[in-house]
Amino acid sequence: MEKTFQPDAIEHKWYQEWESQGYFAPSGEGTPYSIMIPPPNVTGSLHMGHGFQDTIMDALIRYHRMQGCDTLWQPGTDHAGIATQMVVERQLEAQGIKRHDIGRDAFVDKVWEWKAQSGGTITSQLRRLGASLDWSRERFTMDPGLSDAVQKVFIDLYNEGLIYRGQRLVNWDPKLHTAVSDLEVLNEEEQGSLWHFRYPISGTNDFLVVATTRPETMLGDTAVAVNPNDERYRHLVGQTIDLPLCDRSIPIIADDYVDQEFGTGCVKITPAHDFNDYEVGKRHNLPIINVFTDNAAINSSAPNCYQGLDRFDARARIVADLEALGLVEKIEPHTLKVPRGDRSGVVIEPYLTDQWYVDAKKLAIPAIAAVENGDIEFVPKQWENTYFAWMRDIQDWCISRQLWWGHRIPAWYDQGGKVYVGSTEAAVRAQHQLDDSVVLRQDDDVLDTWFSSALWTFSTLGWPSETAELQRYHPTSVLVTGFDIIFFWVARMIMMTLHFKREVPFKTVYVHGLVRDAEGQKMSKSKGNVLDPIDLIDGIDLESLVSKRTAGMMQPQKAKAIEKATRKHFPDGIPSYGTDALRYTFYSLASTGRDIRFDLGRIEGYRNFCNKIWNASRYVMTQCENVDLNGARELGDAERWIQGRLHQTLKHLENSMAHYRFDHASQSLYEFFWNDYCDWYLEFSKPVLWDDNASGARKRGTYHTLVSVLEAALRMLHPFMPFITEEIWQRAAPLLGEHKTSIMLASYPQITDFEAAAPAVNESIECVQALIGATRTLRSDMNLSPGQALPAVLFSEQPSTVQAVRANESLLIKLAKLDSISWAESKSDIPASASLIAGDIELCIPLAGLIDVEQEVARIGKRIEQLTKEIARIDGKLGNPNFADKAPADVVTKEKEKLSAYQTELGKMQEQLESVKALK
Repeated sequence: MEKTFQPDAIEHKWYQEWESQGYFAPSGEGTPYSIMIPPPNVTGSLHMGHGFQDTIMDALIRYHRMQGCDTLWQPGTDHAGIATQMVVERQLEAQGIKRHDIGRDAFVDKVWEWKAQSGGTITSQLRRLGASLDWSRERFTMDPGLSDAVQKVFIDLYNEGLIYRGQRLVNWDPKLHTAVSDLEVLNEEEQGSLWHFRYPISGTNDFLVVATTRPETMLGDTAVAVNPNDERYRHLVGQTIDLPLCDRSIPIIADDYVDQEFGTGCVKITPAHDFNDYEVGKRHNLPIINVFTDNAAINSSAPNCYQGLDRFDARARIVADLEALGLVEKIEPHTLKVPRGDRSGVVIEPYLTDQWYVDAKKLAIPAIAAVENGDIEFVPKQWENTYFAWMRDIQDWCISRQLWWGHRIPAWYDQGGKVYVGSTEAAVRAQHQLDDSVVLRQDDDVLDTWFSSALWTFSTLGWPSETAELQRYHPTSVLVTGFDIIFFWVARMIMMTLHFKREVPFKTVYVHGLVRDAEGQKMSKSKGNVLDPIDLIDGIDLESLVSKRTAGMMQPQKAKAIEKATRKHFPDGIPSYGTDALRYTFYSLASTGRDIRFDLGRIEGYRNFCNKIWNASRYVMTQCENVDLNGARELGDAERWIQGRLHQTLKHLENSMAHYRFDHASQSLYEFFWNDYCDWYLEFSKPVLWDDNASGARKRGTYHTLVSVLEAALRMLHPFMPFITEEIWQRAAPLLGEHKTSIMLASYPQITDFEAAAPAVNESIECVQALIGATRTLRSDMNLSPGQALPAVLFSEQPSTVQAVRANESLLIKLAKLDSISWAESKSDIPASASLIAGDIELCIPLAGLIDVEQEVARIGKRIEQLTKEIARIDGKLGNPNFADKAPADVVTKEKEKLSAYQTELGKMQEQLESVKALK
């Protein structure tokens, strides 16, 4: 083995080996275990959320593969309608070409060309992450098989009356000219204004004051609403308002929607441009007046003087005109949530359009029942409440998008607007006996990307054909997803799969949190806190990092913010941490919380863990590579203890994996390998291996335990750290006669493979550990050389404890560097010494002749003086009201923690001083 661990030297090599040998494919044997990857956008690149989620899935797949399951991890990408169309449009615009210049068919051809050349970025990055997907089965939501499935589902749902076309409000992107889903709308706080306008009451000199953040929408007002219980306005209900600037009257209505405590208690109702107002309008049969074009300019339904103006230009004109009429009560600064398109960045408008909808209420009934009766389980269970809340209040699903890239809706219209749905125009003509005199035009819209991904678990396995894969791997075992798409994807998969397959899509939904930065902030380019998993794996210098993160991605001021943040965290660039360290960091953070704070300190710590694994393994290989491990083996308590610890770790690991507690699993593995195996057992083995008087069987037992426990630990770690474990296992396994070609094909260790240690063995080793720790503490406290052999006097009133220590007394002497051990019959037999209590036993080190008493008294006295002064200073500080009441809470807490630490140390120093003085 190389002297130092170099992840880049092994990661590419092993991944190419695994993939080329077909190790990721299902074995066809054992219990089926399948996971469908949440398909990333074909335009995308790996971000921290992907990295976290995909390492979770890979651990599950590798774990079950090694347990003998027939595992399938299905890969694939989503065609990402809006994102992909934008990418190709930008490329064309760079050449001076607009998509309308070349037409729909040619544009779609350009998209396919782009996908062939550049659409594989994220799949190559998933490989870099070590993801063991069966790439031979990779699917794409626009490939022919999945497209056929999408078309069949649309047609079948339409024929069943569960898909219809209707006019409703949608989230409209005025730049992209399409409806968008709620998930594609970012609602972030921005500073705006709240305008208070006077609306004259018809036939009077009175007026009502209404407040709005969108003055331009008043052109579409069709009522003013008040709360029916509001005594101030109850007498006005039924009267009308003369809508300013519009030369029409609108009614004053009463509706419980109005919060009488907010503002003036009067609300303008604009059903065509506000989702809440739309519902009020339906309840009161109000007219719905759309005053926007699809560009969010003012249309012909508004007065002539505003027609053609952009919405924000119209806003300024309207406010000015109302001020001139004396109808502006006041204008206040106001912080509000502004909805912006996550792709376009423009303000999204509620907009009245004709769209295609799925009757989600009917499909939701069996989907709710599937979770209620336990056919599908959410982990953590509390996410079921979120699912139920959404599903029981579900609205019909808008599935059409005004794009060119995507699954085009299989619907045709004749000259009279009658709609015909079928797989092709020829099929429609044949079904409805339409001759060539009837001109048909196909619907220009495409289906929402979520529509095709809702079929993902079964369409990827060959549906609508009843393939062997569909029968074997469906329902899938688990879905791993973030809580933010429980409604957008999880619920829709459940609805569609139950409807078309009459079975659930998955048995478990493991819901994880969202990865944020160390301060809990959402990672975003504008904040400059985005981390790229590949940068963390391979490392990148500062100049390349800043260039990569800023080139063509954002405005100059945002680019500067990123550079500043980058230099703060990585003044010299990002070091290479390697894939295994990054993966283990993700597992350590995979708790049941809503948010996951990515702490760079952790990845540094787990890179050190990789180094620890490498160095320990290198030591074992060096010791054992030329040793014959066959033959009789004699085990000591240390060997029985480490195997018992392995047994306990496996029990804990099995329970953690069953409950999706990857944080617990990774922690137990870390503690076993670092603490039990490296820090203790490797040290326990040395006195035996270096003892010329030890028998061959005794040494062979130690050699075999060193290798066998290491080899088992590597298999236990493999699902979490695939690369380093494969590299070392290739050297360790042959020593034990293992001839598998890869650790991936080896069996996962079972609890029954290792026996639990007898209680007496555990007690003996734990006593030895405690006494070794106590000896090291006394050496440090008394300023004694680490290599100096010390006499020790032990005392315990518990016979079982005495017996436990005596069983491994020779081990204690060697590892604690003692020259002798004697036992005191009573407390009075203990000479003047430094002592510590370790469990039921007192360790005493007689100091006579070991230290210069006068010099040690002076040293301890000096430290006592320093501590006394510091304690007095902090006491005074905390007792000063100017500090205690005015300083930040975290500063006060730190001072209190310092005080407590100093007081503890002072007590120890005073005890040491008394012990040393007793030697005079």
